[in-house]
Parts: sequence; structure tokens; C-alpha cells
Amino acid sequence: MRIYAGITDQNWFDFLRGIRGIDEVNFWQPSSSASFRAIGKGDLFLFKLHRSQRTRQRDVIAGGGVFSSFSTLPISLAWEAFDIRNGASSFSDMRRRLLPYRRIENDPHEDFKIGCIILTQPFFFEESMWFPAPEWKASIVRGKAKGYELGTDAGRFIWKNVQEGLARQGLSDLYLDTRRVEEERARYGKESVIRPRLGQGAFQVAVTDAYARSCAITEEHSLPALEAAHIKPYGEEGPHEVSNGLLLRSDFHRLFDRGYITVTPEFRIEISRRLKEEFANGRSYYPFHGRRLNHYPQTEEDRPSRQMLLWHNENRFLG
Repeated sequence: MRIYAGITDQNWFDFLRGIRGIDEVNFWQPSSSASFRAIGKGDLFLFKLHRSQRTRQRDVIAGGGVFSSFSTLPISLAWEAFDIRNGASSFSDMRRRLLPYRRIENDPHEDFKIGCIILTQPFFFEESMWFPAPEWKASIVRGKAKGYELGTDAGRFIWKNVQEGLARQGLSDLYLDTRRVEEERARYGKESVIRPRLGQGAFQVAVTDAYARSCAITEEHSLPALEAAHIKPYGEEGPHEVSNGLLLRSDFHRLFDRGYITVTPEFRIEISRRLKEEFANGRSYYPFHGRRLNHYPQTEEDRPSRQMLLWHNENRFLG
């Protein structure tokens, strides 16, 4: 497991630590040209603040989360996906906070793009639990971040303090499976990662990117028209996992949720006869009947779960 400490906006941090039970956050970057490859899915991302007000100590680690993914999104869609979990009370507040970092003239109508570092299981320590970021140098300000390996002295120091902070706040089991990570390191002598538990926003972004921002049925690419659909609804114990998702054009999403459209475990599209019977229409949808999905994630683990598709066929589809 790699550890990454990123310079964190104090207002963003203070706002989010005041929200109880938060399950995910968007650690945004003001530029759409930014990328993020420092760590991988399941590694630890930490919040580095400039100073502790209590101790006056500089460059302290005050919390963190589990890295889920990085994506570039229009600011409106980032707000739609994460709402106040963007670290702002409203869309206009988020936009206002971003503008000073962008250093360009403000066009109130521009839906500019930002970098989104998606973190799950976020934790925010009480100030008494903050600890110094090891090996932090003034030059890091230019790069805004530093990576650590768990097997180094600095990495072990950070991991120990994170574990102690989580334990003191009673969050070890809720946020990070620290025991499993330690056991796997001891047993196999290799680094491990933490499995991110996706929230609704992280699910939406993960499905959107897994489908290469293209509708699974129509191959529509207009991002504002696309939505991440649960195959088995989250409210009925369907997980926030990419394999339980389909990226669909918004009208197909609504029809899928209401059972007028389904996808079989063989990835065949079926359109219910009741769409025509009940609404005397559906001409734009029936041409898709019987077609096979030809657009889905490249990785096997992200492809639509046949078990979930069967559930939708049997429990949602109107036939």
C-alpha cells in the first residue's frame, strides 16, 4: 500500500469534518489539465494542513481517506455527483472557492472542468491527534504532495499514527480494515491495499469512466445526458459496485428502473411490449430490442454482473 499526502484547503477540511457520517468526498483540483497517478485504487490519501492552531506545528496530517478513482468532470456534474461532499455548502460556494485557484477571468456561464480525486471512508482527526508530515520540505509546496512507501520509516510512522487516531475515535472497523492490511503484510510479506467502499457519487463516477462515457445501449456520448443506473437498486441491497451498474442515457435509465427495458445475462436488450400497450408509443426504443450490448467495460470485474441482470429480468422487467 502506498500513502500519499496532499496539501489540503483548510476551509474544505473544516467544512467536511463538521458533517457526521460522511462516506465519500471529492478532493478537487482546480485545473482540468491535472492528472493523478501517484497512488492506485485502495491506497491511502492523507490531508496535509499548513499548520495546527493548537500547537502551532507546521505541516501536519489531519485525516485522510481511501483512494477510489480520479476523473475530470465539469464542475456542474461534480456538484451533482457529490453535493456538499465537495466541501462546500452550495454549488455557488464551491465555484467561488475554486475561482481564486484558477487565476482566470470568471465567466459565470462557463461550466469549466476540474480534477476530482474521489476518496471513500474519509476520516477527520480531532486536532489533538494531528501529527507531523515526515520528510516534508518547503520545496514540496510547488508539487503540492508527497508519496510514502509503507515499508519505509516514514511510511511506518504515518501508518502507526493513522491506526492510533482511528482507534481513539472508534473508527478502525468502520473506515479502514487496518487489521487485514497488517495481517496480510505479516503473512505474505507484501504490501496490501484497502478495498474502497463506494458511495453514490463514487459509484456514479466509476461507472461513467468504466463505460468510457458512452451509453451502454445507444452509445450516446453527451455527458450531461448520461446517468449511472443500478441494475439491482441500492435500496434493495444492490451494491455500489461497477458490476451492478450500467451507464445509460437518462430516458433509458428511467425506463430501465421502471421495468420497460432490461438487459439479459447474455447482454441482450429487451424492450417490454407494455411500453406500446400503455403509452401507444415507443417507436424510438423498439429498434434496440434483441440487440446485444456492444459497449461495456473492458475489465471482466467491471462488466455487468449476470447475477444482477438476472435479478432485474425476474424482478423488474414487465415482459
